[in-house]
Amino acid sequence: DNSSAWRMDPQCPLVVPEIEQVISSPVDARVVRILKRAGAQVRTGEPLLQLDISQSVLAVEKLDQDLAIKRNQEAQSKLQLDNTLSELASQVEIKKLQLESARLEHQRNQQLFKEGLISEEVLRRSEVAERQAGIELKRLEEARRNAQAATSAELAGLALETSKLAKDRAEARRVLDLATTRADRDGVLTWSLTEEGITINRGSVVARLADLSSFRVDASVSDAYANRLRTGQPVQVRIDDTVIAGRISEVLPTVQNGVVTVRVALDDSSNSLLRPNLRVEVFILTDHRDRALRVRKGVATSGEGVQQVFVIRGDRAERTRVRFGIASFDFVEVAEGLAEGDEIIVSDMTDYLHLSSVRIR
Repeated sequence: DNSSAWRMDPQCPLVVPEIEQVISSPVDARVVRILKRAGAQVRTGEPLLQLDISQSVLAVEKLDQDLAIKRNQEAQSKLQLDNTLSELASQVEIKKLQLESARLEHQRNQQLFKEGLISEEVLRRSEVAERQAGIELKRLEEARRNAQAATSAELAGLALETSKLAKDRAEARRVLDLATTRADRDGVLTWSLTEEGITINRGSVVARLADLSSFRVDASVSDAYANRLRTGQPVQVRIDDTVIAGRISEVLPTVQNGVVTVRVALDDSSNSLLRPNLRVEVFILTDHRDRALRVRKGVATSGEGVQQVFVIRGDRAERTRVRFGIASFDFVEVAEGLAEGDEIIVSDMTDYLHLSSVRIR
């Protein structure tokens, strides 16, 4: 027959909720009132405790003011920069007109010089005036381009500051909205604060909420079998006479007090027999044999290794050396010493081990 090795957990495993949510305080606050206590059933959105949120309200109001000031500063800066750009644009247009006028004056003087009506000095002054107007126009156009670049950079910087303040304000508002701590799922409070009036810090645990619609089992196994444990291994959980199948979902990496903790996911995680902190028996499959010779477990056949058992031969029970192998819930593998069909005594025969055989009445 097939034989499997099931290692029993050396310590009593516990049934725990598959999902247990830790609820923490979103703000530094004082507990005004505890609305739900440990053991209470709660529904999604139901408040658990009320916090003094005056400091958080002030923080939101301050951010509102800072944001309004920054937006006003941004608007004023944009208006001032627009005025500067507008003034430079006007100066450029005026300078273009002046350049055009100087160019026409120079062209007219060139014609008059050819006709001998003006001196070369007058022609030179008109040429210089035209070149000066051109240089000044280029300088103004460059100043306008620089002003446009500076305007874009300054407005972008103000926009970033405004955006950051807006995000800070939104986060402060979100935290404020969470100040009355609420359940985000249906469940049962397994723990909660018990004292009203105490001050708690942001991130402090204020309650634990368990979803009692599904469970898992946390079990401990001797570290002697640590190298045989792996996720996915079959597990059987016994509750009285009921067996629930499952698999190892996680093997915790640390060893404490000589044991390794494993978490067991159950195939029927919502079985009606399951309840929080219920102690159960857990058996983990660590080995398997196909077509193994096996015998029912008893006091005389309780473990691996060599043992002395009494095999019934006619009207006598003869003491026989037998080596047992892997063991399951109810059976143990016979590695050597017995043959198929042999009948043995599995009850306690310690008082007769000094005899080679005993008569059976």
